Amino acid sequence: MKYYLFKGFRKLLLIAGITASATTLMAQQTNAFSAQEAVDYALKNTVQVKNALLAVQIQKQTNREVTAAALPQINGNVNYTNYLNIPTSLLPGEFFGQPGTYIPVQFGVKHNLTYGVDLQQLLFDGQVFVGLQARKSTMDFAQKAVEVTQEQIKVNVMKIYYQVQAGRQQIATIDANITRFEKLFSDTKEIFKNGFAEKLDVDKTEVTLTNLKTQKLKSENQIIVALEGLKLLMGMPSKDSLILKDTIREDKLKENIAEEVYSYTDRKEFQQVQLQEKLNEYNIKRYQLTYIPTLSVSGNYSRNAQRQEFNFFKTGKQWFSTTFIGVKLAVPIFDGFARDARIMGAKLALQQTQNNRENLKLSIDEEVEVARVNIHTAIASMDFQKKNMALAEAVYNQTKLKFEQGLGSNTEITTSQSELTTAQNNYFSALYDAIIARIDFLKATGKL
Repeated sequence: MKYYLFKGFRKLLLIAGITASATTLMAQQTNAFSAQEAVDYALKNTVQVKNALLAVQIQKQTNREVTAAALPQINGNVNYTNYLNIPTSLLPGEFFGQPGTYIPVQFGVKHNLTYGVDLQQLLFDGQVFVGLQARKSTMDFAQKAVEVTQEQIKVNVMKIYYQVQAGRQQIATIDANITRFEKLFSDTKEIFKNGFAEKLDVDKTEVTLTNLKTQKLKSENQIIVALEGLKLLMGMPSKDSLILKDTIREDKLKENIAEEVYSYTDRKEFQQVQLQEKLNEYNIKRYQLTYIPTLSVSGNYSRNAQRQEFNFFKTGKQWFSTTFIGVKLAVPIFDGFARDARIMGAKLALQQTQNNRENLKLSIDEEVEVARVNIHTAIASMDFQKKNMALAEAVYNQTKLKFEQGLGSNTEITTSQSELTTAQNNYFSALYDAIIARIDFLKATGKL
């Protein structure tokens, strides 16, 4: 009986395991992305972009609030008063034939109810007028902040994307080295068995082989960490799989690197500063118009009733109506120079923005020149290191051939392998530097 119970329990575990695995597979997603697709995914899912887009919506609601100030303001009101003690007034006694005295008299009734509708319409207010003019510019400024954020996300995603791909190419090279040294290790052991090599030669070969395998393991771990960082940057759940489709092409890295013409207005940051300058000008205009009188119209319709008893809802009872319309002209005369202070403050803020604009021009010039130097240097270094890597591989192959023919030593092979590994590492370092330099150059010129 225990056997059947155990067998049934194992069956339940198997079913549960299959169900859990199916659920996990359904929850996970596999994403195979090119660099551009990875950027597009990030622009839809990163918190920074989402918050920037929400800021646009917030500005839209702020603009609605500005618009509302120019529209009619209608409010209803109901006012009920219950006089627990009716107010008392004093009348001269002369009215009642009692000169020299005052007679207390109560006017009014216990229950009072008034309801009505108020209307306020602004006809002219300089600040509201400018606010209406500035609505489009404020929306453009908020949208430009989104574009600046998107560009930074794009830069970071592309750098990590190609860092991973460069690392994978490096692992492929390490695999080739491991394959070569596994064969060398096997050959060296056979030569040692036949008495034509020392045990030291076998040990040296094994040490090099172990070092290569360790290097591969570290590189693979770095790629895993980089992929997790890329998924975090893209806003992708960690449980999802990410496959990178694009490969690194050297000819692509060299495209348009001689581009000399650039414009400040191609840069999103410069466009943002220009919009900020425009908003500063609106701010000055807004405060200047506070010297102009404001004009508004108001109206009211109300009905009221007074009762000794609370019987307002009975038919046939008398109600009294009141209606008025009024126009108000508010003329500013003196406010202790507060308006002047606001105008001067707004002008100084405009000067700050103009200074920032000119400083940004200098910064862009410097950034472009540095990026141009870096990309030319990186491309040249990549080409040199590629040739050096090919030369180191040729040296290794020649050294290995001499060893197999009994004309060389194991030490020479180990040394040539070490030099080949160094050349390979230098090449992939130069390759990644070229990737970063190209991305920075395109960003600096506003062409990313």
